[in-house]
Amino acid sequence: MIKLCFFARFREKLGVAEESLPLEQPTTVSALMSQLAGRGGAWQEIFDCPRGIMVAINQDMATVDSLIHDGDEVALFPPVTGG
Repeated sequence: MIKLCFFARFREKLGVAEESLPLEQPTTVSALMSQLAGRGGAWQEIFDCPRGIMVAINQDMATVDSLIHDGDEVALFPPVTGG
Protein backbone atom coordinates (compact mmCIF):
# COMPACT_ATOMS: atom_id res chain seq x y z
CA MET A 1 0.00 0.00 0.00
CA ILE A 2 1.04 3.56 -0.63
CA LYS A 3 -0.37 6.59 1.13
CA LEU A 4 -1.50 9.46 -1.09
CA CYS A 5 -1.77 12.93 0.45
CA PHE A 6 -3.55 15.75 -1.37
CA PHE A 7 -2.97 19.40 -0.49
CA ALA A 8 -4.45 22.85 -1.08
CA ARG A 9 -6.66 23.16 -4.17
CA PHE A 10 -6.35 19.42 -4.90
CA ARG A 11 -7.75 18.52 -1.49
CA GLU A 12 -10.64 20.93 -1.95
CA LYS A 13 -11.47 19.87 -5.50
CA LEU A 14 -11.20 16.11 -4.86
CA GLY A 15 -12.88 16.22 -1.46
CA VAL A 16 -10.25 13.96 0.09
CA ALA A 17 -7.11 14.71 2.11
CA GLU A 18 -5.51 11.28 1.89
CA GLU A 19 -6.11 7.70 0.86
CA SER A 20 -4.31 4.37 0.72
CA LEU A 21 -3.81 2.64 -2.60
CA PRO A 22 -2.57 -0.92 -3.19
CA LEU A 23 0.70 -1.20 -5.09
CA GLU A 24 1.80 -4.62 -6.32
CA GLN A 25 5.03 -3.47 -7.98
CA PRO A 26 7.02 -0.23 -8.21
CA THR A 27 5.51 2.36 -10.51
CA THR A 28 6.43 5.83 -11.73
CA VAL A 29 4.83 9.06 -10.63
CA SER A 30 3.63 9.48 -14.22
CA ALA A 31 1.89 6.08 -14.20
CA LEU A 32 0.25 6.89 -10.86
CA MET A 33 -1.09 10.18 -12.24
CA SER A 34 -2.50 8.36 -15.28
CA GLN A 35 -4.23 5.90 -12.97
CA LEU A 36 -5.72 8.75 -10.92
CA ALA A 37 -6.83 10.60 -14.07
CA GLY A 38 -8.65 7.42 -15.12
CA ARG A 39 -11.12 7.99 -12.29
CA GLY A 40 -12.70 10.77 -14.35
CA GLY A 41 -14.28 14.02 -13.21
CA ALA A 42 -12.10 16.26 -11.04
CA TRP A 43 -9.45 13.51 -10.94
CA GLN A 44 -9.07 13.65 -14.71
CA GLU A 45 -9.11 17.44 -14.72
CA ILE A 46 -6.20 17.57 -12.24
CA PHE A 47 -4.06 14.59 -13.22
CA ASP A 48 -4.64 14.21 -16.98
CA CYS A 49 -2.10 16.93 -17.74
CA PRO A 50 0.29 16.77 -14.77
CA ARG A 51 2.50 19.67 -15.82
CA GLY A 52 3.08 21.88 -12.81
CA ILE A 53 1.96 19.32 -10.23
CA MET A 54 4.49 19.06 -7.44
CA VAL A 55 5.17 15.62 -5.98
CA ALA A 56 7.10 14.45 -2.94
CA ILE A 57 7.85 10.83 -2.11
CA ASN A 58 8.60 10.31 1.57
CA GLN A 59 9.05 14.09 1.88
CA ASP A 60 11.66 14.30 -0.90
CA MET A 61 10.76 16.17 -4.09
CA ALA A 62 10.21 13.83 -7.04
CA THR A 63 9.83 13.96 -10.82
CA VAL A 64 7.36 12.18 -13.11
CA ASP A 65 10.02 9.51 -13.69
CA SER A 66 10.62 8.83 -9.98
CA LEU A 67 9.73 5.35 -8.75
CA ILE A 68 7.12 4.75 -6.07
CA HIS A 69 7.52 1.63 -3.93
CA ASP A 70 5.20 -0.21 -1.58
CA GLY A 71 5.02 1.63 1.76
CA ASP A 72 5.85 5.06 0.30
CA GLU A 73 3.98 8.25 1.12
CA VAL A 74 3.23 10.33 -1.98
CA ALA A 75 2.24 13.98 -1.52
CA LEU A 76 0.62 15.80 -4.45
CA PHE A 77 0.12 19.53 -4.47
CA PRO A 78 -0.32 22.41 -6.91
CA PRO A 79 2.58 24.73 -7.64
CA VAL A 80 3.12 27.42 -5.06
CA THR A 81 2.66 30.95 -6.30
CA GLY A 82 3.45 34.19 -4.62
CA GLY A 83 3.41 37.84 -5.27
